[in-house]
Amino acid sequence: MEENNILVKDLCKQFDNFLLDHVSFQVPKGRIVGFIGENGAGKSTTINLILDELKKDSGQIRIFGMEHTAPSVKEQIGIAFDECSFHDVFNASDIEKILSGVYPSWDGSLYRQYLKKFKIPEKKQIGSFSKGMKMKLSIICAMAHRPKLLILDEATTGLDPVVRDEMLDLFLEFIQDEECSIFFSSHITSDIQKIADYVILIHQGKIIFEEQKDDLVYNFGIVKCGKEQFASLSPDDYMIHRATNVSMECLVRDKEAIRRKYKDLVVDNATLEDIMLFYIKGGAA
Repeated sequence: MEENNILVKDLCKQFDNFLLDHVSFQVPKGRIVGFIGENGAGKSTTINLILDELKKDSGQIRIFGMEHTAPSVKEQIGIAFDECSFHDVFNASDIEKILSGVYPSWDGSLYRQYLKKFKIPEKKQIGSFSKGMKMKLSIICAMAHRPKLLILDEATTGLDPVVRDEMLDLFLEFIQDEECSIFFSSHITSDIQKIADYVILIHQGKIIFEEQKDDLVYNFGIVKCGKEQFASLSPDDYMIHRATNVSMECLVRDKEAIRRKYKDLVVDNATLEDIMLFYIKGGAA
């Protein structure tokens, strides 16, 4: 039985000034996978290829064990982007009439339950909504036809922290049946850190790592020391190092082991954002 809701292998797409270069990863059933990287790294390109909005040059994309172009695949995917795609003259009731004709599995009662929960008026024109309300409506619509896979591209951008937190709880509920998955691209690494099971970092069109979130957050650390102390470190003990104005900083994979080995060193915890910036802003491996 297929264990992944998304499987990508050696995916390539060439543009004039950008190459998506042999990208491979998986999104297991019942899991949330965070997709992080700087602007222009290839996140949206990858998502558009998965959704068949762009045509791949080479590689393989399978969704639910089928080719991503299979007609039955799209009905089972919920999608929310960073901009609301609904016309300003419509209201939430109009959107339901449209989408219930598109998705055979549309659940009107679930949709209205979400509208009530997130305080979205049914009869007010979307053009009068705030950006946060528009994003909430987009996410609600992505979930109201009970998809097996949710693909979110910066979909929590523009939500205030309280509503964002409510949405993250909703995403956690979504995967509880162990069959549904979420592929979640976001610049807000704290959101990814809170709910993701796995994290994929893409940089300049290449996958840098695909790791369990807990391993990243609980095991990785940052050593901060002077240049003389840095010279005493074994290169095998750190992954990347960089110089600041006043010190040296090193990203380490096992902070507890480093604390035991170098008792006089300061070893800080590393957030997901810290780890991403180490890889993207550079340093020497």
